[in-house]
Amino acid sequence: MQELTNAINSHLACEFQASHAYLAMSIWLREKDLAGFSTYMQMKSQEERGHADRLIAYLVDSDEQVELPAVEAPERNWESTQSLFDHVYEMEKDVTASINRIYSIAEQAGERSATAMLDWFIAEQLQEEAEARFVRKRLRLASDNTAALLLLDQQFLDGTALLAVKGGLATLKKETM
Repeated sequence: MQELTNAINSHLACEFQASHAYLAMSIWLREKDLAGFSTYMQMKSQEERGHADRLIAYLVDSDEQVELPAVEAPERNWESTQSLFDHVYEMEKDVTASINRIYSIAEQAGERSATAMLDWFIAEQLQEEAEARFVRKRLRLASDNTAALLLLDQQFLDGTALLAVKGGLATLKKETM
C-alpha cells in the first residue's frame, strides 16, 4: 500500500499544479478580453482542485498519510490562445499518464478500492483530453481570423462550445460510474 500512497501523493502535485496553471491561463485570457475562454479556464482550475480533493479523501478514508505538495509559479505568458491550449493538451496527457501509472500500481497490489476510485479518473481524463483536443482543432481552424476567435470565445461564454464533445462522451462516463 505504501507504493500506492506514494504514487497518489505524487499525483497530487499534478492536480494542484494544473489548477494553478489553469488559474494563470484564466487571468491571461481575461487580460486579452477573452472572457469565455477565461471563464472556462477558471472552471478547469476549480475542477483540478476538486480532483485533488477526491484523492485526498481516498487517502484519509484509507487511513493513509496525505502529503501536500509545493506548487510552482505557473507560466504567465503565451504566444497565442492556440499555444495556451496546446499547453493544456500536453498537461492533460501528462495527468492521464500519471493516473494510468497509479492504476497499474493499484492493480498489482490488488487494491480494489483504489481501482474503483480511479475508474472515475480514467473516464474524466478521457473527457479532459477530448475537450482539449477539440479546442485545439477549433483554434487551428480559426487560425489568425479574429472574428472566428471571438465567435469561439462567445461559445465558451454561453456554454455551447463543448456540447458535441460532452454529449459524445457522456454515455461512456455514465457507464463507468
